[in-house]
Amino acid sequence: MSAREPLRCLCLAGPTASGKSAAALAIAELVDTEIISVDSALVYRGLDIGTAKPTVAEQAAVPHHLIDIVEPTEAYSAARFAADAQRLVGEIAARGRLPLLVGGTMLYFKALFDGLDPLPPADARVRAEIDALAAAEGWPAVHAQLQRVDPTTAARLAPHDAQRLQRALEVYRLTGRPLSALHSGMPRRAPPPLIALEPDDRAWLHARIAERFGRMLEAGLIDEVRALRARGDLHARLPSMRCVGYRQVWEALDRGDLADVAARAIAATRQLAKRQLTWLRSMTHRHVVACDDANAVANVLRLARQLAAQTGS
Repeated sequence: MSAREPLRCLCLAGPTASGKSAAALAIAELVDTEIISVDSALVYRGLDIGTAKPTVAEQAAVPHHLIDIVEPTEAYSAARFAADAQRLVGEIAARGRLPLLVGGTMLYFKALFDGLDPLPPADARVRAEIDALAAAEGWPAVHAQLQRVDPTTAARLAPHDAQRLQRALEVYRLTGRPLSALHSGMPRRAPPPLIALEPDDRAWLHARIAERFGRMLEAGLIDEVRALRARGDLHARLPSMRCVGYRQVWEALDRGDLADVAARAIAATRQLAKRQLTWLRSMTHRHVVACDDANAVANVLRLARQLAAQTGS
């Protein structure tokens, strides 16, 4: 594949709880497809309920990729995703099917569309300095420092996202350049068609987020996190355990108080959705479908049919 040749695939993105999974399965009934997950939480084995992982039946009905591929003790990067996804797009297309990339991890989409500039390796001394700042003043103080030198990256990170805040500030201190500048080079190829599920009414999405987390609790999310803690090889600083929902339940179990876990998790999920929408709106080539429209799935299918034809599928 040449540097400027477009990826022959279709992308479906949207914030959490916007209906991506249902729309993707509907597309799969229309077009012979295989789904590539674009989700930084679905890669982890054992994180099922809190990630709204596709069911066994759904995965049997349509081939899914990049789900359950690493242990929760491991890290999985945007660069690794881009390499895996590009390989899978070629393999699926060679089978005569449409590669359908579906998810809400916008950095993964950006890595695939634009590529990533080489980043400096971790530096123990710089990380220790940042950890010392966080220990003395809290991670919001680290976020504030990042805001001064890299407001673009700070805008998409939560004030308590320790892992990503540490890395972003580390990159700046090592290179003198903001992480956002290193991630914003010229696209290596024309981006593939992208359908974006975005709500006209943010309150609709907020209600969906609350309803979905309630179902997760009923399905046994607390016990799932208890089982993960009982393994003995996981801790709260791992990327897997910092996934929204899991982090809030882990912290509640640490406190021994589950009373406000739903409120905390729902608030964190709403903030995640806000950041996802901010990322989406920067992707100016996207085709927007209102996910809170009663005919959202039908509208996605109509658009998918047109765009799939453009990819040659």
